[in-house]
Order: sequence, then C-alpha cells, then structure tokens
Amino acid sequence: MPFCDSSENGTRIFYRRFGHGSTKVLLIIGLAATHDSWGPQIKGLTGAMEPNDEEPEAAVIAGDGGLDGLQEGIEVCCFDNRGVGRSSVPANKSEYSTTIMAKDALALLDHLGWRNAHVLGHSMGAMIACKLAALAPERICSLALLNVTGGGFECFPKIDRQMMSLAFRFLRARTPEQRALVDLETHYTKEYLDENVGSCTRRDILYQEYVKAISSSGMQSNCGFQGQVNACWTHKMTSKELHTIRSAGFLVSIIHGRYDIIARLVHARRLSEKLQPCARMVELHGGHLVSHERPNEVNQALIELINASKSSVRPQEWSYLPEKQTGCMVTEATPLSLSNTNNNVATSLRTFYNLLGKLQLSFLYFVGVFMMGYEHMRSIFKTMKPVRVATSNS
Repeated sequence: MPFCDSSENGTRIFYRRFGHGSTKVLLIIGLAATHDSWGPQIKGLTGAMEPNDEEPEAAVIAGDGGLDGLQEGIEVCCFDNRGVGRSSVPANKSEYSTTIMAKDALALLDHLGWRNAHVLGHSMGAMIACKLAALAPERICSLALLNVTGGGFECFPKIDRQMMSLAFRFLRARTPEQRALVDLETHYTKEYLDENVGSCTRRDILYQEYVKAISSSGMQSNCGFQGQVNACWTHKMTSKELHTIRSAGFLVSIIHGRYDIIARLVHARRLSEKLQPCARMVELHGGHLVSHERPNEVNQALIELINASKSSVRPQEWSYLPEKQTGCMVTEATPLSLSNTNNNVATSLRTFYNLLGKLQLSFLYFVGVFMMGYEHMRSIFKTMKPVRVATSNS
C-alpha cells in the first residue's frame, strides 16, 4: 500500500494516484472524509477509477507539462489526512492544525517527486490548501478552493431548527446507518436528494453507498475527529499569508454551493474579496458537497482553471466576484469602498458582525456543553442498577 512518511511527528499518510500525464493535480479532502470522496473529480479529470499503486520513481521530477499538458493527460493524487482513514491518527490534539496538515501535503509532493501541482481542496481541505499555498507558493500551479471558510467561528453553520436537529443526531450517531442519514442531509440539498432515479430516489441510492463506505472504512476515531475539528477551529490566514498568495502569480478559483448549510457562502465570498485580484468566485446550485451534486460543472471549472494557468492568463483577467446573489447578504467587491464612503458606518458594521459571531459561538458552546452533559448523565444512569431490599417477615 502506498504511504508517505511526513516530517511532522513521524505521521504516515496514505495516498492513491490515478491517471497518467504531465499535468499534476493534488486533491485535499475535508473534515472526517477519506480520499474516496474525490471519486467524481478523479473520473472527470483522468477518466480512470483504478489507482496506480506502483511507487513513484525517485529520479523523476515531474511538474506542470506546459500548454499541451491536458492533451498529454492528467495524473491526480488524493490522500487521507492525518486522523482519518488509513493514515496515522495522532492522539494529541496539538498535533492537528492546518499548517501541520499542509506540511503533510508538502511532504507528499516531495515523496511523489512533483516539482509543482494544481492544488484542489474541499472544506477543511481548502483551508489546508490555503496554508500550503502560503508555505510553498512556488509549488502551486493553481489553487481551487471548494466550500471554504476562513476557519474559527466561520466554521459554525447558521443556527436554525434544522441545524440543531442535525447537530444532536450527529453527536448521537453510533452506527454507519445513523451517521449516513445525518451526512446526507448535511452534504446535499433536499431538492437533489428527492430526485427520482429509476424506481427510487437519489436519497435511497446514496444512503446505501454511504453505509457501505462508512462500514468499510470504519467510523472515525474520537481523537482523530476532535483533532481535525481543532485544526478547523484554530485555522486563520494572516494578512501576510494572504499577501503571499495574492502576489505569487498563480490563479485561484473559489467554488461554492449556494445552499451549503455547513460552510456559508458569505464567508467564501469574503475570502474571495481578500484574494483579489487573482481569485474567481464560482457559485453553483448545490450544497456542501457541490463536487458530487454538480460534478460536471465543478470539473469544468477546474479544467478552465488549469487551462487558464497553462495559457498564462493574467490574474486581473481571471478574477471575478459576483456583485449580487439571491439568498445571501452581499458586500461590495472591494471592502475598502465602504470605509472610504463612511468610516463610522463601516466600523459599526464590523463591530456588530463580530458581536454576532461571538454570540453565536457562545450559544453553540453552551448547547454543546448541555448535550455532552446530557450524554454523560445518561451513561451514568445506564450503569446504575436498582437494588432490591428484601422485606422482613418479623
């Protein structure tokens, strides 16, 4: 089995390669997911579903293949992040951060002998991709960020009845069947799940696939899940890191599902603003797994990004940020324009937004404490058995 030894605490990273060609694409998956989740992109980019299990030759230094790279083929590599799947599961939460996980990805590029690659990340994987681009911009041909946020409180979804129900059921999920039901509602739009495919709905088909996948890979360990959550929570892109990405010269695509209930669209738009003038915002009709819900559109956006990078399209020609979008609050394309118009209003809005974020975080914290306490008390009561006292005959 192909493994890469990371320089970070001796962690072993499990990976798989698909397809052949001089154009290299590195896929970084998100929270609690394994490399298998990249199926639609692997097939769309390479046309292959069978992995290349042979070890890479150390003498080969591969990289971007030039203008004919796509005609010559694409090779992709996807892997299990630390804490999930067949990769190592460090026990300490301190061994998980997006920077550490970006160094895992960098070690994998070295292991493969890839001088550079087009990097695609989803959700937490997109946060890791951002850190990788800031750590080693010279290794990046282009950067695609799917369903991304800025980390921290931006990882928390919008609080409503549906989300509270999903959070409660997620914490109570103990079997692949229970976990699959929650994942479906989290990953896809209801419209997509309710579509008829033959004699059944897409929900029925995906449910069976999810149960099979979770059963084969096993439920993620608590320390692995908590470590990855810690990586998301502590993730933050500094002004210097954002400047490094903006000035590196490669193109960026931020691809997002408009109805994502996990990673909210407004946060992806804000990151796109910060990465101007090299970022293009692509909003698609879909949920958190828009890469599965709209695979053809996502794959087309990726091909366009790769082609544009090979054609040396200038960032100013590539960048795009929609002015308006139905169903979400939109700010101006250039955040400074608001402050130039009215500094006091801009400051008040930022203060109000930060306050809302802190209130939302506090609310979630207390809900989480309550739910954990509830589960703890239930476990105590289950272990307690009533003691029968015999009645006296005297």
